[in-house]
Amino acid sequence: MNEVTSGWTADAEAILPDLVTLRRAIHVEPELGLQNPKTLAKIKAALAGLPLEFREGPSTTGLIAILRGSDNGRTVLLRGDMDALPLHEDTGLDYASTTDGAMHACGHDTHVAMLVGAARLLSAKRDTLAGTVMFMFQPGEEGHHGARFMLDDGLIDPLPDAAFALHIMPNAPHGIFTGRAGPLLASADKLHMTVTGRGGHASMPHDALDPVPIACEIVTAIQTMVTRKVSVFDPAVVTIGRILAGTTDNIIPETASLLGTIRTLSPRQREAVATELKRLGPGIAAAHGASAEVRIDQGFPVTICDGRAVAFGQLVIEDLFGAAAWRTLDAPIMGAEDFAYVLEKVPGAMFFLGASHEGSDWRQCCGLHSNRMVLDDSVMARGAAVHAALAERFLSEGFG
Repeated sequence: MNEVTSGWTADAEAILPDLVTLRRAIHVEPELGLQNPKTLAKIKAALAGLPLEFREGPSTTGLIAILRGSDNGRTVLLRGDMDALPLHEDTGLDYASTTDGAMHACGHDTHVAMLVGAARLLSAKRDTLAGTVMFMFQPGEEGHHGARFMLDDGLIDPLPDAAFALHIMPNAPHGIFTGRAGPLLASADKLHMTVTGRGGHASMPHDALDPVPIACEIVTAIQTMVTRKVSVFDPAVVTIGRILAGTTDNIIPETASLLGTIRTLSPRQREAVATELKRLGPGIAAAHGASAEVRIDQGFPVTICDGRAVAFGQLVIEDLFGAAAWRTLDAPIMGAEDFAYVLEKVPGAMFFLGASHEGSDWRQCCGLHSNRMVLDDSVMARGAAVHAALAERFLSEGFG
């Protein structure tokens, strides 16, 4: 075991009860979007007394806590997101959400607790740190671009030399870390399309211009476009999740609306698919004498992990827990993550941590964003230890 990673596991296990208490307190009172004042207050209380400098900005309740070591050398950023999801919790836990319509179903409560744990561990060894650690507590990850707002507010200036994040996975093997170099998660853009025809009586469609079959034809054409124009080696997924048209059975509506998601694994493919969709929808509608308006709202960019950072993280994790604790992902995951905004500017990586209950069949566990998602709190000790070890070794050695 490398000397800069020794001791972190025992130290993290010692503070695990405090991390569990913090995580569950956050879980009880989940908050949505960019403003998470209750969560921020809990974070500040948990960090009280540590030798940290705080930065806050006008756009969010995000917090940057800065720990300056004895040598002002490299800077490393560690990130944990704060916000919850808009759904009703059905776990039956003693500490289930008491906020109607909000639940920590993506594990951000654990991310906060693990990052607080890392701040405590690293603060205790401040005099041995060869540089600066930035702890990024970030709201608004669930589609609200919180990381981008914190960057735009200047909270992370000057930029660090490396950045790391951990994300729990409830339906993955207990305590196992995973990651990969290159694209880890997809970009996520929102597709809005409105087909406009001419309304009329449903019994006389020849006197109207029905937008519904045109919209259905467009949905089919989108899937054909993806399979025929998008390389399997640079993939894309376009899913239409909602079709909305009409009011009753005997009226042909004037409009039909489509709402969908666009996922890609490269900036080039992201742009190419958007161009095709803006051409395809209006073209098919025009062929029927109708029209179609297309709007694409850009979401998170592709999450691209630096190969050096992934290799470095694997080394640190294997030094801490052995080679069996690391698995390289064979393929990216088509979910999205706004840590991508940080990784666009700073070399770094995100790793996943399996949080199924030890001994359970992790394949049967409810996944992220499920209203029944539960996880094993004990993995947070591993997460805090890895955060601390990544920071200490990077400040000491860089990527090596």
